[in-house]
Amino acid sequence: MNEFRGPVPTPAYDAVSPGNYLGFYGMPMFPIVPTADLDVSTDFWLRGLGFDNLFTLPGEIVHLRRWAFQDVLLRPGTPAGPSEVRISFSCVLSELDEIAKRCEEITPGCTSGPELMPWNSRELTVVTPEGTNVVMTAAVPIDPDGPVAERMRAVGIDVPRP
Repeated sequence: MNEFRGPVPTPAYDAVSPGNYLGFYGMPMFPIVPTADLDVSTDFWLRGLGFDNLFTLPGEIVHLRRWAFQDVLLRPGTPAGPSEVRISFSCVLSELDEIAKRCEEITPGCTSGPELMPWNSRELTVVTPEGTNVVMTAAVPIDPDGPVAERMRAVGIDVPRP
């Protein structure tokens, strides 16, 4: 049986985004995304996905960030071929529809979902201009007496009851 320390934090339907974070820190993890058109990709990530431009070294790199520890580096280069690899970024439920709308306005047909996943999140998949599969994932509140809570308890994760 898996050992999980402490109860599962319960998300809420009215959760609010902490907002984008533009401070500097040592980044524990980040993808580097090659793109054939740095300007087009940057515009999509900014206007569509809601990232901010932390800084740019013209013609070399664009450092984008959304929430703290949600960093992406765009670099000029040949985009990677199609892949099943996805990069996921946390968001809150109330952001999903607006992100989908903005992305579809920029590049029609680039989104799928949001879809309820078995691991209790609602996920919007977006294919960016350079072909990156970005998943915007929002936790869904857990009914402590529902099937998701029971599945979690079955593998040793404590879901508290009120």
